[in-house]
Amino acid sequence: MQSAHLPAQDAVSTVDAEASLASADRTLETEIAALVALRACLGNGLGAPFARTVALLRGIRGRVIITGIGKSGHIGTKMAASLASTGTPAFFVHASEASHGDLGMITQEDVVVALSWSGETTELASIIAYTRRFRVPLVAITSSDTSALGKAADIVLMLPKVTEACPHGLAPTSSTLMQLAIGDALAVALLEARGFTAQDFRVFHPGGKLGASLRLAKDIMHSGESIPLIRLGALMRDAIVLMTQKGFGVVGVIDEAGKLVGIVTDGDLRRHISTNFLDKAVEEIMTRKPKTISGEMLSAAALEFINASSITSVFVVENGCPVGILHLHDLLRIGAA
Repeated sequence: MQSAHLPAQDAVSTVDAEASLASADRTLETEIAALVALRACLGNGLGAPFARTVALLRGIRGRVIITGIGKSGHIGTKMAASLASTGTPAFFVHASEASHGDLGMITQEDVVVALSWSGETTELASIIAYTRRFRVPLVAITSSDTSALGKAADIVLMLPKVTEACPHGLAPTSSTLMQLAIGDALAVALLEARGFTAQDFRVFHPGGKLGASLRLAKDIMHSGESIPLIRLGALMRDAIVLMTQKGFGVVGVIDEAGKLVGIVTDGDLRRHISTNFLDKAVEEIMTRKPKTISGEMLSAAALEFINASSITSVFVVENGCPVGILHLHDLLRIGAA
């Protein structure tokens, strides 16, 4: 049923559609040009203060305080969230609220990063004055190093003046995109400088699909008595019974040292069925050098491995010995897909 609030498909004329697409194309082209200009600045003046900022933020004992107002403030909240989730403690302080008590959130062990395109945002005055009074390092992300913010800051990340995608040059578009990009660049540079790993990332992202994809195989696998294992020399009749009992559609074959030397799968049963099949030794039927994974493999990578290998179960091994088994359904159940 067509919603009363949505135009019918045939109500959108070809002219209107073409105009909308042309507008979108101009916006993207303008914003791409802004990112190209920002990247060029890294090799022409912006690189040194960017590196100093990374070193400063990496070395502080406190937190990174992001501040701003308007669209810059919205970008600031995202920047703080990105930093915090990648190992750099950070939060956002609204510039207007700072002079009404929120300045108390800032300590001398912190660093303040202020976002203002013009650098003349009046609401930033109190927080700038506070950083100067208590010698709190101040980093400015602005388009003018001669502005009030630029002159007061210890480090200025000066963004290039570019054309806004807004045809009136009023709505922040290209400018906020550059603020967002430089914030992401800082977060990633700090992530890499700290040696922040996927497992560190998992600590801050335990929920949802992302949290599931960051779980390790060893956290999900079946272990102990659940692992379907049989020794070399055993008969296929015993292997089939074990395969049926465990329910993974596979049996692992181990040698006297407990090393995994082969597997017997449902496919192996079909390929080798014969009159004396049940009385054959497992080594006559098994697939040698089976595919295995490490317990340290991320669940997302394990899912990709299982799909790429066209299998449903995989043994988890340590030093050649099976310590667990992982089934496709285990990964789907936790939401790793």
